[in-house]
Amino acid sequence: QVQLAESGGGLVQAGGSLRLSCAASGRTFSTYAMGWFRQAPGKEREFVARVSRFHLTYYADSVKGRFTISRDNAKNTVYLQMNSLKPEDTAVYYCAAKLSATSGTLVGEYDYWGQGTQVTVSS
Repeated sequence: QVQLAESGGGLVQAGGSLRLSCAASGRTFSTYAMGWFRQAPGKEREFVARVSRFHLTYYADSVKGRFTISRDNAKNTVYLQMNSLKPEDTAVYYCAAKLSATSGTLVGEYDYWGQGTQVTVSS
């Protein structure tokens, strides 16, 4: 079992930055691939970024070049640094963990989810 807790969301002006954190419980954090997803009102949850066990990263086209995902296995934490934020980035952001060696871009691939943290970008 893995429990995930996101933090770091908030209200920011367009062009600003936020760093989200996701703290994981358990001693096997390093064996999981970690992902960030987001869900805006009235929309489906969508992939944002993922980092593999081996620190390989992959991003949605909409955030490439602006967001950076990273992990610190010693702290059981995954981060999402978000720069040059846009109003369309407004959503609840979720972190997720998976054991399977799949691409990590689909909601159904993940085994565990956090409760989410709200990010609001004002224009």
